[in-house]
Amino acid sequence: MALPIYASPLERVWHYTRLVICALIFLFLIAPILIIMPLSFNAEPYFTFTEKMLAFDPAGYSLRWYDLLLTQPSIPNDVPRDAAWWGQVWRESAWVRAAKNSVIIGFFATIVATVLGTIAALGLSRPEMPNRRLIMAILISPMIVPIIITATGLFFFYSSPCALIGWTGLSQYCGRLTSSYTGVVLAHATLGIPFVIITVTATLIGFDQSLNRAAASLGAPPATTFFKVTMPLILPGVISGALFAFVTSFDEVVVVLFVAAHDQQTIPRQMWNGIREQISPAILSVATILVVISIGMLATLEVLRRRSERLRGVTPQ
Repeated sequence: MALPIYASPLERVWHYTRLVICALIFLFLIAPILIIMPLSFNAEPYFTFTEKMLAFDPAGYSLRWYDLLLTQPSIPNDVPRDAAWWGQVWRESAWVRAAKNSVIIGFFATIVATVLGTIAALGLSRPEMPNRRLIMAILISPMIVPIIITATGLFFFYSSPCALIGWTGLSQYCGRLTSSYTGVVLAHATLGIPFVIITVTATLIGFDQSLNRAAASLGAPPATTFFKVTMPLILPGVISGALFAFVTSFDEVVVVLFVAAHDQQTIPRQMWNGIREQISPAILSVATILVVISIGMLATLEVLRRRSERLRGVTPQ
């Protein structure tokens, strides 16, 4: 925002001082990312900048750590990379398998979180909803409570949930949620629902309820009114919440350590194991890929935000 021509000298000084402070804070926040990304191209197995890297010598840079994500001891690296080689990578590479697990778990967790979160936001947006503040506080508590507490609670609940509430006859079925993909999906959906509720509720603040009443007065049933009137207008908020839920699931490691089986490796868990067992710059390569994916999702969120503001008649800032 430009300063007006009538701004006083003190206002101008404060304006540029604030810009410098904001720039320094921004640099402080992105400094780890700025360090990790070039280090992922290091030709040497070190977590430091070598002399060749600092001199911008091409010999100091390499894609070896990105290539390492595709290879394993059982996958030869000196054979032609034909369809058979890529098929073996798809089946046996630990990082590829972890990426598949993360995508599958994140996809289904996002669907569950988006559906339940959108329904909850629609109910909380109605003025006749009793105890809205209390219900909202309960629903968004997973993003407030420390994740270690949530993970511990999910572990004990999955271990014998029905016994905790008196349904001992169903404990053998409920306990199967532990160390199963269903349990991980439900746990990640629990963490993603608050983000969907917040984004959809924010979208519904500017929603004109008279549109629903007009559709009902013309004979449209509730389902038609929702999918033809409400959903198109709140769709940017729903997609934004879904992206937040997916990122939350894709980046989560503590809950996976508590409720997932040993062979249910996700990318964060694979990175955790790599840090504990053998520190390799390949972890920096994975981190760089995740940063690029996050930037793409943030750009998508910004586009959706501007579209939502245009639909509500608000001038995008």
